Amino acid sequence: MELLQQIDIGPEYLEEGEDLVLERIAEVKKELSEKLLILGHHYQQESVFQFADVTGDSLKLAKKAAESKDKQYIVFCGVHFMAESADILTSDKQIVVLPDLRAGCPMADMASADDVEWAWQELEEVTGGSRIIPITYVNSSAKIKAFVGPKGGSVCTSSNAERVLSWAFSQGDKVFFFPDEHLGRNSAYALGIPENEVVVWKRGKRLGNNDPEQLKKAKVILWDGYCTVHMQFKASHVTMWREKEPDIRIIVHPECRHEVVKLADHYGSTESIIQTVNNSPGASKWAIGTEINLVNRLNKQNPDKEIHSLSPFQCLCSTMYRIKPSYLLWVLENLKHGRIVNQITVDPETASFAKIALDRMLKI
Repeated sequence: MELLQQIDIGPEYLEEGEDLVLERIAEVKKELSEKLLILGHHYQQESVFQFADVTGDSLKLAKKAAESKDKQYIVFCGVHFMAESADILTSDKQIVVLPDLRAGCPMADMASADDVEWAWQELEEVTGGSRIIPITYVNSSAKIKAFVGPKGGSVCTSSNAERVLSWAFSQGDKVFFFPDEHLGRNSAYALGIPENEVVVWKRGKRLGNNDPEQLKKAKVILWDGYCTVHMQFKASHVTMWREKEPDIRIIVHPECRHEVVKLADHYGSTESIIQTVNNSPGASKWAIGTEINLVNRLNKQNPDKEIHSLSPFQCLCSTMYRIKPSYLLWVLENLKHGRIVNQITVDPETASFAKIALDRMLKI
């Protein structure tokens, strides 16, 4: 990801009391309502989430931005790769803004376009005539999506990764999956791919720290990226809850380690977790393995149920947390005065190639 510099927004915003900041956000949002669409990811803190016109996961929000052709300003309360996807899918007349440019994604940053290109060349040399299909998780940069598009690959999400992986095997012999090792492994396991045909490509290592025979035999090659939030959930946390509350249900995100997913009762995307918990019977008990803001929100929305985080620690997405009310107010008041700050743009060539991969997923 390119290095982005967030300017100092000054004491007018940073030192203002939160109650007044929230009042000002509500006022300027009302003034801009005909031109403005605020998108809020599920992991946002409540003080920001409350102002979202549409809430959801990253791809749902980007698609909603594209559908809202009457909205000139798209303020994306998420992280950088999400805003990039929104810019790719929206028209040239729409402007996508990220309230704080420091809101990135460590997982997306683990797979740079240069590193993936180098690994791809090594992999092709070793595997000879094998047809390799690249699959990138939506949690990746526009440049990575643009790498995948022209090579016959696709984007996937946490909700359709298994389906996209199945499609990839109908197109070729091997799948190179990045940047999330764990989503890739869990999806491969669900499809019944033997563990000895799944290997990990270690970043910065010759042949990903594999020998040529391993790569020739492998059906799935996994980039060794991960989500810093979901890596905090452990198999021991599942065991702890089973012993403490024998009737509790465990649901986790597929970015969790494979041993955690295997022990859970359910796993799925953020949208799937929300639907499963919301639709469960009253008095249900849940331990949820995902970001704490979503867990807390589900707890408030379901007072008839007992809902906990799977981990005893607060598993917070620190980069998502950079989108604070003061930064949201700053971008909105600038828009009100005709000043565009923190615009996220993807250059036309990258956008066109990335859109190939996004469109291919939507057709699968």
